[in-house]
Amino acid sequence: MERDPRASETWQGRPVWAQIDLDGLEHNVRELKRRAGGAALLAVVKANAYGHGAVPVARSVLGAGADRLGVICVDEGEELRRRGIGAPILVMGHTPLAQAEAAVELGLALTVNSRQLALALSRFASARGVEHAVHLKVETGMNRYGLSPEEAVALAEWLRTLPGIQVEGLFTHFACGDECDKGFTMQQFALFMDVAKRLPWVPLRHVANTATLLDMPELSLELVRPGIGLYGCYPSAEVGRTAELRPVLSLKSRVARLKALQPGESVSYGRTWTASRPSMVALVMCGYGDGLRRALSNRGSVLIRGRRAPIVGRVAMDMCVADVSDIPGVALDDEVVIIGRQGQEEITVEELAALCDTISYEILTGISARVPRLYLRGGRVVSVQTLVQPAQEEPARAIEKATPSP
Repeated sequence: MERDPRASETWQGRPVWAQIDLDGLEHNVRELKRRAGGAALLAVVKANAYGHGAVPVARSVLGAGADRLGVICVDEGEELRRRGIGAPILVMGHTPLAQAEAAVELGLALTVNSRQLALALSRFASARGVEHAVHLKVETGMNRYGLSPEEAVALAEWLRTLPGIQVEGLFTHFACGDECDKGFTMQQFALFMDVAKRLPWVPLRHVANTATLLDMPELSLELVRPGIGLYGCYPSAEVGRTAELRPVLSLKSRVARLKALQPGESVSYGRTWTASRPSMVALVMCGYGDGLRRALSNRGSVLIRGRRAPIVGRVAMDMCVADVSDIPGVALDDEVVIIGRQGQEEITVEELAALCDTISYEILTGISARVPRLYLRGGRVVSVQTLVQPAQEEPARAIEKATPSP
């Protein structure tokens, strides 16, 4: 059943838009927090909240019970602070030395991997009279970003002596947490716990992403940090459906033009599709510049009038074409569903990912900033975000937690 028809009926802006179901998002937060037992929950909102819009999503997840937010860089944290979000924020990626002062001013906890960065943070924090929180990432098998166990212990003990620095957390990242075989995950966990036991004074330990939280909630420790699960997707087909997650995003458009083709006429660049019979095709104003992957050319489908219409010809930057020859009654301005449900049919993010030989994460984060986002509660639009209009805060839902010290 169509979840939010009123938004499609009332939206009169650019004829491609994403609808973000805040009710579903908040349901997912509660489900994942339930799986975590008593652990605190850090909601990962990096990459524009996986394409959903960082600021509205941050407000929504905090209102639903998330305790902290996770980003990958200082700029993402600054975006949230500038919009009045005061919750604790952890920058989980590498931070250049030149951004240390900004991190202190914004009250962003950093993942520290060098003495140079720590000294800069200590200097700026001491000058402001604050204790600045830092986390250390332990390399246990990803071989990507982090400190070896010995380096982590040595740096943590040294950081403990620095003025203005509070070593708040210790974490690692699992390489194969979304696979059935948990052998390597347990090896990583054992290495991490060896380090944690040598640093018992560090208050927060965290290893659990969505996959670990669903399959191995016993590893929740003091803090969990789900990402993809917040947005209603399971990390892989191998992860157990132990929590009921609801899809949060749908992507929609409208029929912009109908054109009758004769046998032998072709569509789009390269003439990769040619009509083999008298055909009717519909122009859809969504292309790879919006996030509709070019790999879906002559492979994907859209939903029109509750039925699947195959994408024909190459997906262009700004538009694509769908064959509606077998769908009676298609008219200009009919709703087109690219991701989501219409009638009894549904196109999921996972379906598109499989067709593109990728993962749901890439499909979601690939939805570009020029696509308007409509934020819904109870099927009604409560906020809109476009290139020229930032999403407005919902009345009476402002969230302020742990505002950083001035």
